[in-house]
Amino acid sequence: MLLDGETWAAQFEGFQSEAWRLETLPQYLVAQEADEYAAFKTGARFPGPYDDEWTRMVGTRRVGRVHIVTRPLSDYLRFEFERYYQHQAPAGEDIRILDVTERGNPLPDVQDFWMFDRSTVVLMNYEADGRQINRQLYEGDPAPFVEYQRIAVAESVPFGEYKHR
Repeated sequence: MLLDGETWAAQFEGFQSEAWRLETLPQYLVAQEADEYAAFKTGARFPGPYDDEWTRMVGTRRVGRVHIVTRPLSDYLRFEFERYYQHQAPAGEDIRILDVTERGNPLPDVQDFWMFDRSTVVLMNYEADGRQINRQLYEGDPAPFVEYQRIAVAESVPFGEYKHR
């Protein structure tokens, strides 16, 4: 089943204990970020902090993610770190970085996904360039994704620690 619009938003409204994301790509081409990303590439910076729906949610609910990266960081990752992560982490989102530049990737063939309450998995399907194809409700056993989360968290470092390296 594909999730869009209200059915996608319902995942964030309805989770009880945790929403968690694995990000594996060096770039996501998101239409609503296009203007800010273009401005970032010309030197604009985002001082924040931001008070928006997402930062309010992560301040009151358990939300986390691990982003798998390699250095040098792509322009998009530098944008994402500055525009989002540096504001979302202090607001309460558990953002972690798994840098695989000088080591093997412990999750080499795992695609992007969101997991809600360790029971509902949504596969995030992207083109190679980071354009989203769709979001697909996974209908199998969530146990492998719970294990992917365990590995990703164990092998990563908090964003605040990573950005100060």
